[in-house]
Amino acid sequence: MNTSGILGAGAMGSGIAQVAAAAGHNVVICDNLTIALSKAGKGIQSTLKTSVDKGKFTDAEAYSLYSRIKFTDHMSDFRDCTMVIEAIVEDIDQKQIAFKSMEAIVDPETILASNTSSLSISAMGAQLKTPERILGVHFFNPAPMMRLVEIIPGIQTDPAVILKGKALIDSWGKTTVLVKDTPGFIVNRVARPYYGEALRILEEGIADEATIDWAMTQLAGFRMGPFELMDFIGNDINYTVTETVFTAFYFDPRYKPSFTQKRLVDAHYFGRKNGRGFYDYREGAVQPQPVKDEKLGRSIVDRILVMLINEAAETLYLRVASRDDIDMAMSHGVNYPKGLLAWADEVGIQNVVNQLDALHTEYLDDRYRCSAQLRKMVREGKNFYP
Repeated sequence: MNTSGILGAGAMGSGIAQVAAAAGHNVVICDNLTIALSKAGKGIQSTLKTSVDKGKFTDAEAYSLYSRIKFTDHMSDFRDCTMVIEAIVEDIDQKQIAFKSMEAIVDPETILASNTSSLSISAMGAQLKTPERILGVHFFNPAPMMRLVEIIPGIQTDPAVILKGKALIDSWGKTTVLVKDTPGFIVNRVARPYYGEALRILEEGIADEATIDWAMTQLAGFRMGPFELMDFIGNDINYTVTETVFTAFYFDPRYKPSFTQKRLVDAHYFGRKNGRGFYDYREGAVQPQPVKDEKLGRSIVDRILVMLINEAAETLYLRVASRDDIDMAMSHGVNYPKGLLAWADEVGIQNVVNQLDALHTEYLDDRYRCSAQLRKMVREGKNFYP
């Protein structure tokens, strides 16, 4: 039986451990903080109890799953693992230190994987004596519920490691997509306009948060509006990801962060987790009501949607991932109503180009530059799908 290791007992680490154990694998979860291990154990037990109450597991199945997880504060317990997934703080220096420590312990054939959401896999591997064993495996939160995992090889990664790692994650019941090692990978790159363009619309005074969220959920079919989602993720986390992607892309204006969100972070208005964000979640707070003007709402949807499609098209153009993997990532990773490239075909690629050109003419801002992929497809009379 495969044994998988998880470094870090936070929400992501414990969630990944539960996924592996549910697939019948033994799991070693390690954290140097015993309080984190205790919290992780209680959290997994609570989740399993809920699943039993809902009839998803029997008591015996839940007990068996939990018994396959070993909690430890010693990395030496990783020595027999087939793969170890690092799920610690999103800091490249700390991750490199962790990988160097693990490399000295595990078998030469053990895959060393990172759950990073945006950092360079190649940079992590550069510190290893055997960098060909490094691999990115980006799960989405909550890991037991979200189907998608992005598989990201570094430029040093052995092709056999990619196949082995992907097969292992597939065996856990996940849907995997293969991504080039670029900032934000697929999801955190392509999703940036969902937040960034909504913030621009807010800052221009075109509509308030509630109206924008109403338009994107009720008219476009997204599960959560951009401001609801930023508050749910945490403005501190969402802003940091945007800033990381912006910096990593050499300050490309398409990923420029928002001062509006930065000020919320400065004020510690992080969102749901501490009661204040774009919305007020404190007891008794009165929530703003949207302006349900369908013409206004459609204009909001169109503007945000063409920016998302443009980013997806650029991701395909630069061969970050395949057409199918890009659409799979957005529909399964962040639960978009449909794949963005399929959506482009539906609304008409020429219409997307026209709207982007109109925005670029209005603002003279390079964030609205149309992807060469879209222009080429219009010129050749092609769609993304037959």
